[in-house]
Amino acid sequence: MDEESMEEEGGGGGEPMMDDQNHNNWGAGGYGRHLLGSAAGQLGDRFLREAAAGTPAGTELSEANGVLQGCEPGGASCKGGAGAIAAAININASTSKFLMNVITIEDYKSTYWPKLDSAIDQLLTQSPGDYIPISYEQIYSCVYKCVCQQHSEQMYSDLIKKITNHLERVSKELQASPPDLYIERFNVALGQYMGALQSIVPLFIYMNKFYIETKLNRDLRDDLIKLFTEHVAEKHIYNLMPLLLEAQSTPFQITPSTMANIVKGLYTLRPEWVQMAPALFSKFIPNILPPAVESELQEYAAQDQKLQRELMQNGFTRGDQSRKRAGEELTYNGSSTCASSRGYR
Repeated sequence: MDEESMEEEGGGGGEPMMDDQNHNNWGAGGYGRHLLGSAAGQLGDRFLREAAAGTPAGTELSEANGVLQGCEPGGASCKGGAGAIAAAININASTSKFLMNVITIEDYKSTYWPKLDSAIDQLLTQSPGDYIPISYEQIYSCVYKCVCQQHSEQMYSDLIKKITNHLERVSKELQASPPDLYIERFNVALGQYMGALQSIVPLFIYMNKFYIETKLNRDLRDDLIKLFTEHVAEKHIYNLMPLLLEAQSTPFQITPSTMANIVKGLYTLRPEWVQMAPALFSKFIPNILPPAVESELQEYAAQDQKLQRELMQNGFTRGDQSRKRAGEELTYNGSSTCASSRGYR
């Protein structure tokens, strides 16, 4: 039998082969050779030749500090023959395999966080409907690996710092906005940030579950909403609210959807702000005002009449109420025609 066939036989007859996550065979016959290089190949070939010939090895092998060395026959470290060699290679392989998967703090800062930083940038600045050329699977995997390697605290700190810097820039841009664009730009900033959270929070779900919820007793989404409240909304609420009340008194000065988004967003950020304009919030959020009572029905009717007068003064007319709407008139005439054609009156 030639040497090649003996190697194959020896590799398959020892301990069972196992694969790591990179599909590298490790154990007595596989991964140990890969780690130790040509030295492992020569040692294995020599052992297999001697085992096939049935002659004892002149010099047996031991392991010292992860390196296979020669030792005298019969020594304490040399007993066991093939088993000793297999165990030595297997221990070395397992240790090296573990060390190869370690993510140091330098690895985190130079490799993993830059990927996360770039993805967060794109998510925070995307517009609705934009295509973001990032791999969510890759980002999710980065977060998972960093959590497993005990970098959760550093990652959480970097995430908060990153988003805080972004929100401070947003706040400065809003401060420079003219009054006629202030409401619309605040609405864009609020909607863009809330949309980004729908992607950022799921991507950091492992950090949230195993660090923020477990050690900090908080929730990532709540923390990120609080950042917007502190760095943007609180700084602009006293400028924004008078403009909203003015826009409310002038119908369609801003679109109803914009008004609804801002009012609902402010209520989500801090429900206590309802007290600044209860009537405004009650138009978009139920159960803000106390329930209606019968004694105030006349007052409610007066308010409705006042609103109708204001609409008419701004060019909105009720139309001719003595006739049916055009669509209904057409439907009525069509049905009458059909009925007449069938002999019905």
